[in-house]
Amino acid sequence: MLGYMARRLVRMVLSLVAVSLITFVLLQMVPGSFSELSNAGSTIYGDVGMVDGGEAAVNQGDQRPAWQQYLSFMKGLVTWDMGPTYKYPQASVEELIGEAFPVSLTLAIPATLLTLVIAIPIGMLAAVKKDKLADYGSLFTLTTIQALPGYLFALLLVLIFSVGLNVLPVRGWKGPEYMIIPVIALAVQPTAVLARYVRSSMLEALRDEYVVAALAKGGTQRTVLIRHVLRNSMIPLVTVVGPIFAGLATGTVFVEVLLGIPGLGRLFSSAARQRDMPLLMGATMFFAIILMVMNLLVDIAYGLLDPRIRLEQSGNKGSRRAKRPGQPKVSTGMSTDSTETVVAIGGTRV
Repeated sequence: MLGYMARRLVRMVLSLVAVSLITFVLLQMVPGSFSELSNAGSTIYGDVGMVDGGEAAVNQGDQRPAWQQYLSFMKGLVTWDMGPTYKYPQASVEELIGEAFPVSLTLAIPATLLTLVIAIPIGMLAAVKKDKLADYGSLFTLTTIQALPGYLFALLLVLIFSVGLNVLPVRGWKGPEYMIIPVIALAVQPTAVLARYVRSSMLEALRDEYVVAALAKGGTQRTVLIRHVLRNSMIPLVTVVGPIFAGLATGTVFVEVLLGIPGLGRLFSSAARQRDMPLLMGATMFFAIILMVMNLLVDIAYGLLDPRIRLEQSGNKGSRRAKRPGQPKVSTGMSTDSTETVVAIGGTRV
């Protein structure tokens, strides 16, 4: 396990260097600069603490050669001291990220929990009622939801509960009531994705022989479904929940900008519009670090839940990466297997 962890950490460092290079090169190729755009319009955060764009750019090294800017940024990233931003020289990049990240995390945790609470029962129902009206109806609804952007749901919720019913605030970040609309909007699409994975994973579990054996030993349908099928089908879903949580924790640009939430998404949007290079680079690298750390934690958790993975991570010296067997495929609901096994759970044939 220690060798596996060391290899993963080395790959993470190399990946971060690659992400930083690609991001820096792309930002250098984007037309316009902070000096040119500083007076084009005010940022979302207002004009408090702003200085002249040209003066700030020169003071912070915007006129230095590109390679010097990159090396300076990487040095600051390693020490977590990336210096002030162009737009707000009185605030450092890490301070702005530290202020915005808890806001996004506050939304990510309840949105992820809401996703789990809704997606697991829907996926279970669709699997148990396979090839029936409940299955087809849920698949159609989930596919439609998955195809729509998250900010559209936020706009619909605002129109219904804020404009129409006048029971929730439109936008801002002043109290718990301001969390309701963004949490629901952020949870809608992940719920559709996760529910389809739950369905596919449970259908695969229902095909296993231990389900038939458990029923033959006298186990009730409910006991077999919860203790055996659901328990074993949840293990591959760890690989889905981890990236979903990482994506929500690093902020969603459209929802945060639309609802006026001072999270990482809105911070990144403001930096992008103003070509604030230090803040853009810092936010991008922070996103990459969160995602890579979450993927590492997912792999560790997967190994703890499944002994086969733990053995591959620690004992298979010839393997260069941990494999994740059993990751479900999102199916369309129609079985293509020529051989069917009849499992007496809800009348489902799988």
